[in-house]
Parts: sequence; C-alpha cells; structure tokens
Amino acid sequence: MKKSIFVGILAASISITAWGQNSSQSGTISPYSQYGLGVLADQSQSFNRGMNGTGLAMREGTLVNTLNPASYSAVDSLTMLFDAGLSLQLTNFKEGGTSVNARNADFDYVVGLFRMRKNLGVSFGLLPFSDVGYSYTTSTYLNSTIGSITETYSGDGGFHQAFVGAGWRPLKGLSFGFNFAYLWGNYNRSVSSTSSTTVNSLSKTYKATVSSYDLTLGMQWQMPLGRKDKVTLGATWGLGHKLGADPNCEIVNVNTSTLISDTTSFTISNGLELPMKYGVGLAWTHRDRLIVAADFSQQKWGGLDYPSYEETARQYVLRSDLLTDRTRISLGADYVPDPLHPTNYLKHVHFRGGVAYTTPYYKINGQDGPKELSVSAGIGLPLLSKWNTQAAMRPVLNISAQWAHTSAQDLITDNTFRITIGLTFNERWFAKWRID
Repeated sequence: MKKSIFVGILAASISITAWGQNSSQSGTISPYSQYGLGVLADQSQSFNRGMNGTGLAMREGTLVNTLNPASYSAVDSLTMLFDAGLSLQLTNFKEGGTSVNARNADFDYVVGLFRMRKNLGVSFGLLPFSDVGYSYTTSTYLNSTIGSITETYSGDGGFHQAFVGAGWRPLKGLSFGFNFAYLWGNYNRSVSSTSSTTVNSLSKTYKATVSSYDLTLGMQWQMPLGRKDKVTLGATWGLGHKLGADPNCEIVNVNTSTLISDTTSFTISNGLELPMKYGVGLAWTHRDRLIVAADFSQQKWGGLDYPSYEETARQYVLRSDLLTDRTRISLGADYVPDPLHPTNYLKHVHFRGGVAYTTPYYKINGQDGPKELSVSAGIGLPLLSKWNTQAAMRPVLNISAQWAHTSAQDLITDNTFRITIGLTFNERWFAKWRID
C-alpha cells in the first residue's frame, strides 16, 4: 500500500511539473478556441476513445474510467492501475475556396486507481479541461478613404485538472463516487487591426487566470440478466459555480508615426463560471466479451453570462446571449473474442468502435457554432511479459483513431483525424508473496 501511494504521488508530481512548464502551449489549433473557455477537451481515457468517449456505464475492474467515478469501486483488490496517453491530430480547415492543413501533438492525461479497502476504490491524476490555440489574419477592403483593414487574431492557453476521486459500493450492484479537481490555467487572446491609409493601429487583448475547483458526482447500478448477461445504468452530475476569475480587456490605440499610445483597461470581477452538467449512460455486457454502451450528456452553458467588449457602448460587460447548452450523444462497443483462452494471443485483443454527435456551447454572430459528427475505432493489445502470465494482469497498449467533422452554415469547416495512444499498467502490487 505504501509503495503504491508513493509511486502514485511521484507520477502525479512529475506530470504536474511537466504541465506547468508547458502551460502556455496549447493542445489545439482551432480558430473556434477563441470562444468561451476554448475547445473543451475529451476527458476520457485510451480505452474510452476507441468507443468515441462512451463510458458513463462502463464498469471494468482492470480499467480507469474517470467519466464516472462510481466505477472506481470495481477495481480488483490485488492491482494498482496506471494509465497515460498522448495524441496526434491532423486537421483540414476549409472556408469558401481556401483550404489549410495543420497538425499538432499533445500529452493528454495520466491517471491511477487502487483499492483502499473492500468496496472502496481511489483514483487520482491529471486531465485536460479546455485548450486555446489559434493564429490567423483577415483583410477587408472598405473604401478609398479607409482602404483595407487587416485584422490579426491570435490566442493561446488552456485549463487543466488535477483530481482525486473515490468510488464506494455500499450494496451489491449499487455504487456511488465523486471526483474533486483543482482547476487551473489561463487564456490570452488578442485582436489587432491596421489600415492601409492611416497611421493608427488598434489592438484588444483579453486575459483571464483561473484557480478554482470542479466537482462531479457519479452513480452506477448493475443488474444481472441471466448467467451470461448484465446491464449497467450510470449517471453523473457536476456542480456549476463561479470560478473567482477576473477577466481583463485592454485596448491600445497607437499612432505609429508619433508612437503615442492611448490605453484603456477593463476588468470584470468574478466574470467566469462553470455550468451545471449531467449525464446518463446504459451498458449491456455479454459473457464478459462484448460491451455495447450509449451515453447522453448535457452542459447547461446557456444559462451563463460571458464577458464581451461592446463597441457601441465602449464597455466590457457580461452578456447572456453568447453561450448555449452543449449536448453529446455517443454509442460505442468493445469486443474481445475470448479473454480466458490459454494460448491464442488474438483472442485477448480488444476491438472497439463508436460514433458521437455533439452540439456547440457557444454562439458566433448570434447563431449556434458548428456541430460535430465523429466516428472512431480502436484496439487494445495486451503486452506479454514473463512477470505477467495472467491475461487480466497484463499491461495493455490502447490505440484509437477518430475522425471528426465540424461544420455550420457560413462558418469554417474542419475535418480532424486524431490518433490516441495510451498505455495501461495493471500491476499486482498488493498480492502477498510466499517463499517456500
């Protein structure tokens, strides 16, 4: 027990240091990250991603499933689980007749899970929350007096979570759990404009730093259907609250000929918040070989205000019409031919697939942002070792591929191909060794 806790704390500390050193780097390259708190991250693990992020009702003792903390109570008493993942994504952006390709890679998460006592599992780790990262320029010709206006948009940053959670099973088939996270990060966004006929340049800079918390509660209820089948119902609820952040807007007007500048700064006290969120999921398991699961979740962003600079009033104010509720529906499956087969390696390989539909949580020029349709496929490869001869105890290399199509009328369309590689260590740390 002491060994597991020490190694877990050490791994988390190293990861926190790495994230802190790279906090200014972003895991996204999307122009849509200039809205709200950025592009919301996929907070699932490597095995979930093969099922396109489905997992509210997943309950497997050899996997870390942070989507529903009630699942932690299923962990085996003899094992210590670690799961870490990274991703590579290639994106094509299209607008009118213009097409641009971009790519980036990012460290995604590291999580751990162990059994504290009977029917009580404890998890910890680091998860992404959102990413901000974009840079582009537009040019518009107005008239002979003003000439062309060139605007440059750029932004970076993001938000992360360091969490600890627990899952408890008070009754057979019924489990409850929670994730409590420390949420931190910042965003820096800027818009600068220049005219081809004037010497004045105007820039607006938006900044905010967050240091707060996030709380998610979970429940799972599992019921057998005969000797070969079982069904699991999962549900989660997240607390909405103010983040205690003071978003700032700074406007600088510079005369490039005289280098005289005029600066105006605005700050909104406690101007950012998280929405209430909930989700429900259902999973059917057949002979511990096939799992088919479906999730529905919603985040109530539509009831929140968000800071915006109003050109007419020349004020930085909270507006109630910039965000909208975000809904996600997903369906996934996991199949392993025969996890108990003594010799055939291929019968221990997991095959996964999933589809999902997601609506945006922000509005652009008064209309809803782009919707996302995605499909995924994944594979789980057990790693053979002389130290782990039992199939259930082997580390697993999880590889998933996802294609996501994001589009809306008169807005940028992007097609993203994302590969996620995750490694799950399943170590038999709590077994008692006997020497003859």
